Amino acid sequence: MTERKFTTAWQPWVLPVLILAVWQVLGVTGFLSQRILPTPLEVVEALIEVVLDGTLLEYVGSSTQRAFLGFIIGGSIAFLIGLLNGLFPVAERFIDTTVQMLRTIPHLALIPLVILWFGIGETSKLFLVSLGVAFPIYLNTFHGIRSVDPGLIEMGRVYGLKGVSLFTHVILPGALSHILLGVRFSLGIMWITLIVAETIAADSGIGYMASHAREFMRMDVVVLCVILYALLGKCSDLVTKFLERRLLQWHHNFANKA
Repeated sequence: MTERKFTTAWQPWVLPVLILAVWQVLGVTGFLSQRILPTPLEVVEALIEVVLDGTLLEYVGSSTQRAFLGFIIGGSIAFLIGLLNGLFPVAERFIDTTVQMLRTIPHLALIPLVILWFGIGETSKLFLVSLGVAFPIYLNTFHGIRSVDPGLIEMGRVYGLKGVSLFTHVILPGALSHILLGVRFSLGIMWITLIVAETIAADSGIGYMASHAREFMRMDVVVLCVILYALLGKCSDLVTKFLERRLLQWHHNFANKA
């Protein structure tokens, strides 16, 4: 099994490497103007430059802190509301309609209002990220709770489980795959929201670095910022997949991936 994983580990990287190679060739031969899209080697040179002057670590740290703090705030609230509505139909009747109406509002369209309310400081960006990540986690938590097999719940009651013990041993594990799916969706939205928020109103972070580079036509730095966001998003997704393999080893869809 380990040998098979080793022999297939390189396969996901074939397409990215091929794209980089074609990109480099097109840039060197002049088919792509370096003013529009610099070559990968030029982006690497820009990476070395921002690493040496210390701005990369500072801005990546600033963006990561904003992203995950907003994710924790919005995700925690959404998870609790999803549990409440999923476990208690009375709560659903009072709360779910309001949440669904708010969900249909594009949260990035609120940026002008958010700037008026909170200014361009950290609060505005945390608010936007929290709002963006909340709804996928809410929907998947709510759906996960409601999708738990009633037969499993009844079996748990037969074995003497009730209240908190029934929730922790039957309901939450049964809903966990849906909840983690919501987390994966939210992590993608988290970075998208942060990109826009930092580009429009920020004085630090990767988005600010991209905006500053754009003003001076440093396209190599702009492309580097885009790649950094992509890598951070991929790392976030890998963390979620790791949690799925560890927490859902009992699930038939994840048993062979552990």
